[in-house]
This record gives sequence, structure tokens and C-alpha cells, in this order.
Amino acid sequence: MNIVDIILKKRNDEALSKEEIDFFVQGYTEGIIPDYQISSLLMAIYFQKMTREETAYLTESMMNSGQLVNLTKIDGIKVDKHSTGGVGDKTTIALGAMVAACGVPVAKMSGRGLGHTGGTIDKLESIPGFSVELSIDEFIKNVNNIKIAVMGQTNDLAPADKKLYSLRDVTGTVDNISLIASSIMSKKLAAGADAILLDVKTGNGAFMKDLDSSFELGKEMVSIGNKMNRDTIAIVTDMDQPLGLAIGNSLEVKEAVETLRGNGPQDFTELCETLGAYMLLLAQKVLTVEEGREKIQESVKSGEALRVFKVFISSQGGDVKYINNTDLLPKSNYVYVLRASETGFISQIKAMDVGVAASHLGAGRETKDSIVDLSVGVVLDKKVGDLAEKGEVLAYIHYNDEIKRDLAVEKLVAAFKITKEKPITRPLIYGIVHDKGIEKNK
Repeated sequence: MNIVDIILKKRNDEALSKEEIDFFVQGYTEGIIPDYQISSLLMAIYFQKMTREETAYLTESMMNSGQLVNLTKIDGIKVDKHSTGGVGDKTTIALGAMVAACGVPVAKMSGRGLGHTGGTIDKLESIPGFSVELSIDEFIKNVNNIKIAVMGQTNDLAPADKKLYSLRDVTGTVDNISLIASSIMSKKLAAGADAILLDVKTGNGAFMKDLDSSFELGKEMVSIGNKMNRDTIAIVTDMDQPLGLAIGNSLEVKEAVETLRGNGPQDFTELCETLGAYMLLLAQKVLTVEEGREKIQESVKSGEALRVFKVFISSQGGDVKYINNTDLLPKSNYVYVLRASETGFISQIKAMDVGVAASHLGAGRETKDSIVDLSVGVVLDKKVGDLAEKGEVLAYIHYNDEIKRDLAVEKLVAAFKITKEKPITRPLIYGIVHDKGIEKNK
């Protein structure tokens, strides 16, 4: 088999066989095939696209390029949740405890974020003492004992994807449905879950900006999951404005804890309830989504979700006093108040601009070696559709550096759009993708 023949075949819009896909994935992972030839192949794939069958082969090949995590020693149906990413997306922190409180095992492997804020692990590490450095045995033991554990993603998980994604990032070939879907699903499948729930974000602050592409990505990933014998559901959700009010690591932890207390923002609470309901459905704990939603709501109302969260944090070395009193979490030295320059309705809060503002403050990392400032970020005081009087607070900017603050203020001012007419607000949930097709919300 020859890599040049494979490049030419895909360039000529012919489907690649499983053997050909295995050949180039394995060859590139092992360093036998050079970057420039795989770059050429990726560009051919970008323009000629891949069939659903090719995409499944690529996913499977990347999944098998490294370690496959065996979670069979964990009791019950393991449901993994993955978000395609957004601004203020602290969902896993609150949702994991809600689902675990309903008796469903949550065995979560997470990474550190490259972007506007840190990933789930960075956010949780805002809690002093908390550690994700668990062995697989400790991880499994914790899930069996308390129904939830979070550990760092091993470097041996789908190494082919890491190499291919790095190359896609510098060759302009990231934005391809098959390559995105196979990248996400190879890691999820290698992580050992029995079922997978996908939160596909759409809008200004999402990777997929338009609704049709978001549903297409969801459909592709659901197809891959089901082909690999994993019950898979995708939910397309809004990311045109930030999720909730807080954007920034310790600020998001504080909001997640408030949500577990029953005091969370309406949109964030609704998303947790919806995703949780579908996780319970996939875990066969309930027969309907409505029943699942009721169980998730009850886990919060009864205090069980918060209790489970505290046990989870304590089991991984975290100091629970920071949960009992979230005002103790890392705080910035200064807070700048952004006020409305005119009276009107908030018609837009560009999620991407808010994310960039948080990044300017130091809440995220540009490279894997960047140091994240866990205390900084943005807390919104208005959402789209709200009325703002001139001089009213739009947002609070938590900062430690005046130069960084000024950059953030400039970006945050650009994020808000105020109009005289009240806008038509976008729905939070656009629809569901499952094995029977797409159900769009009306």
C-alpha cells in the first residue's frame, strides 16, 4: 500500500477502504508517513469530503491507535456527556453530581481547555486540594462507591487524533464535518462509556455557527456511535450568548454550586435538567424524558445532588469548606463595572467576544503551557431580552491587571448590542438527534 496512491484516490473523490484508512492513520501515528503527505491527504478530504462509512472507519482507526479504557468493573450503564464547547459552559460540574445523585455512574475523563477559559479540570482545580491524578483503579473505585469521579485524560487515549488535530489546526482543515466528528467520537469511544450524550453547541460562540451544520454534525456523530454499538443521542443547544452568567474558572464553579443549591441561572438550570434527563434515559433509569427531568429536579430540591458533589470533591482531595462557602474560592484583586451607555433592550451579547474578553484577562490558555488565572473572568448582569436603563450594570469584570482589563473592556463593550425594540430571543434547545432521525423543536 502506498500513501501517494491513497492521496490520489481521495483527490479524485473515491472512497477509501478500511485498510487504506488504517494504513495512513497507523503510519502517521508511528511517524512513518511525514506531515507533508498527511497534510495533502487532509486537504483532499476537506474538499472531497468522506462518506459516512469512511468516517466510521477513520473514527475506529483513531480509537484503536492507543489505549482503550475498560470500565466494565463499574456497575451499571456508563453514560458519557460531551459538549462541543462554548462560553460559560460549566455544565459537567453541576450535571455530573445531579446524574450521580440519581444512581447513574458518571465516569468522566476530561482535559485542560485551550481557549477562553480552562477546561473542566482547570475549573475544578479552583477548589484548593482537588486533584484529578487518579489511577484507573482509584477512578473505578470512586465511581462504584459514590457514583462519580473525574480524572485527567491519558496521553495514550486516541494519540492519532492528537497528531491529526494538531496538523489540521495549522493546515486550514479543521472545519470538516467528518474530521470533527471522528475526532470527538474516537476519544469518547476509547474512554469506555456504554452510551454517549452529545451537547452540540450552535451560534456565535460555538464551533458550528449555523443550525444546519450543527444538526449535520450531530447526525454524523450519532451515526458513528450507533455503528460502534453505543447508544448515542445529540442535543443541539444555543451558544449565541454565554451560558449562564459566569465566565471564568472559579466564577463558574461558584455558579455551578449555586445551581446545585437550586439558585442557578434559568438557562443553565434548564440545560442541566435537559441533558440530565437524557442521560438517565440512556442509562435506562427512566422510561421517558419527562420522568428523567423530574428525577434531576428532585435531586436538587432534596439536596442530594449537592451532597454527592461535596463527597466527590472531598474524595479527590478538595476542601469542602470552599463549597460550603464559595466566597472563599479564588478571587481577583479588582472588579470593574461595565454600565449601559443608553437605555434599551439587550438584543445581543456575542458569546465569542465575551469569551475573548475572559481570555484577555487570563482565564484561558493560548498554549498547553500557558498559566491560567483561576480568579479572573466576567459575570453578566443582563441577558438577551432584558431591559437596561442608561447607567445600569451590564457586567462585572474580575481582573488582576489593568492592561488586561482595558483589553477585556473593549471586547466586552463590542459584545453588547442595545436596541429600542425588544428582540425575539433564541430557544435554548433546538432539537434532538437520535437513531430514528432529527426532531427539531418548533
